[in-house]
Amino acid sequence: MKNFNSLGFTLVMATASVMSSLSYAGAEDDPLLSYVAIDQLEKGLESDDPISFSFQAWVGYDMDKIWLKTSSEYQNSDDQGLEVQALYSHAVAPYWDMQMGVRRDIKPSPSRDWLVLGFQGLAPYFFDIDGAFFVGEKGQTSIRLSIEQEWLITQKLILTPEFEMNAYGKSDDELSMGAGLTDINAGLRLKYEITRKFAPYIGIDWSKKLGATADLARDNGDSISNSQFVIGVTAWF
Repeated sequence: MKNFNSLGFTLVMATASVMSSLSYAGAEDDPLLSYVAIDQLEKGLESDDPISFSFQAWVGYDMDKIWLKTSSEYQNSDDQGLEVQALYSHAVAPYWDMQMGVRRDIKPSPSRDWLVLGFQGLAPYFFDIDGAFFVGEKGQTSIRLSIEQEWLITQKLILTPEFEMNAYGKSDDELSMGAGLTDINAGLRLKYEITRKFAPYIGIDWSKKLGATADLARDNGDSISNSQFVIGVTAWF
């Protein structure tokens, strides 16, 4: 826990550095900016399908920003997930940022705390990539990689394929998580931009548990794969 407190202090100092940098740069040259995005707010078409959302926001300058990322999935009081990340981000190349901070898995119980070292940016051919390495308070490690791309069918109709994978360095029996590659998720969503900042969409989402995690799910009588049609909205401000 001492390491997490130290990182929290580091984030506070980084925030102070970002906010104070305005005194060294004219507001016109490097203005303070902010961004808020609801990447996904969706519900499966079946009555027992979960509700899920993904949200991110940042405030800062051209080179340095403070990020907040959160995602959640709710099916019922016994089956829900909630994750929050607070990150300091520094631009290291055009369209690429390195990020560090903390992550807390609030649900499911028991909660887990992690240190985060990641990167986020736009690769050639307009692939949006978000990757991170996590170190838990009890020595756990985890890797996550997310990739998506937008295909313009028309100026307003956009098809978005998405892919995500997670891997863990060692098992977590309390959360039924095995070591190795734990799960993959793929989706395809078709959105219509009513405005540039707001778009409803329909799509299909598929996920599968793998390896030791799949074995634990089978032992618990749970499904190892799931697919669902979804309807939702995306927006930014």
